[in-house]
Amino acid sequence: MKNIVCVTGTRPEAIKMAPVILELKKNSDFNVTTLATGQHTDMLRQALKDFGIVPDVDLNIMKQAQSLDYITSSVLQGVGKFLDENRQDLILVHGDTSTTFAAALAGFYRHVPVGHVEAGLRSHNLALPFPEEANRILTDGIADLFFAPTEGDAENLRHEGKSENIFITGNTVIDALYDILERRKGMTEPDYIQKIQDRPMILMTAHRRESWGKTLEGICAAVIDIIEERNDAVFLIPLHKNPAVRDVIKNILKDFSENVIFTEPLNYPEFVYAMNKSFFILSDSGGVQEEASAINKPVLIMRTLSERPEAVTHGTCILAGTERENIRREALKILNEPEYLKSIIAKNKMPFGNGTAAKQIHGIIRKFLDIQ
Repeated sequence: MKNIVCVTGTRPEAIKMAPVILELKKNSDFNVTTLATGQHTDMLRQALKDFGIVPDVDLNIMKQAQSLDYITSSVLQGVGKFLDENRQDLILVHGDTSTTFAAALAGFYRHVPVGHVEAGLRSHNLALPFPEEANRILTDGIADLFFAPTEGDAENLRHEGKSENIFITGNTVIDALYDILERRKGMTEPDYIQKIQDRPMILMTAHRRESWGKTLEGICAAVIDIIEERNDAVFLIPLHKNPAVRDVIKNILKDFSENVIFTEPLNYPEFVYAMNKSFFILSDSGGVQEEASAINKPVLIMRTLSERPEAVTHGTCILAGTERENIRREALKILNEPEYLKSIIAKNKMPFGNGTAAKQIHGIIRKFLDIQ
């Protein structure tokens, strides 16, 4: 049997790797180990649980106020120790986190082939997002197998000198989304729906490191501006666990309880439900851009650029930037102009695949490991 270890550290990684893990586990030729680093412990475990996955190995590295140095070195040593004690034929990592880069580096140091799921994404600005842009460039620099979601991502890799083992598969988050949408049918509505009723609900998520501080304060000020002009609007805000995010949002918006609903981080089925229920989404997330395009929901991206340009050119996303006035203006345009909303949805060509990425990755790995 061929030994494959799938490494995840954060909630988005777990969601996007889950379809791959489940697909690989169907094959009796593979011995699949799920290794959780615990970069975000509770959120990671919950996301895996949503797909019925229990980690075989959990490094459990998370601690209060953890630095990037700590995360990177702890994952590098922890994954390295696992690889020293357990021979592997392939290590699979996902995306752009510190877990991704450090786990790939541990494999590289031991001559274990590295497969990068969601390879090739680029913002072409090392500071945006930080440190994710550097993490994905460094990971692609030492990887052996590249699973690129789109042709644009593959072209980025070719431009950087990669010429072999580049495969365009679509994004595995679409696999995960379709799975959850099917399983979500008939489930009980969450309590907050009673408060929303027929009012336009805006789902807002904010967590990126470059958004901390004044930028996040400006985003919250834009929320207040929107509420003042559209008092019927309701914002659903799942609060990130990091105090640098949640404390700022709660402190600024705490007096707007008629228009703002705070929740703890939603598990993935609940989050998919909230996306579907929303009028539009306000977010600095990467994955949301892909998911929303798959379900025809507009997203105002609270960033100045996106490493997923297809989401803007062929999906349902709009770069709103981080300035208070820009966010206010774009949000009110969607709320107040039905024809504008229709035009966003009409241009959507669903650029991130058809939900078969995991099956494609499975087949590619079989060939790469010379399994007939």
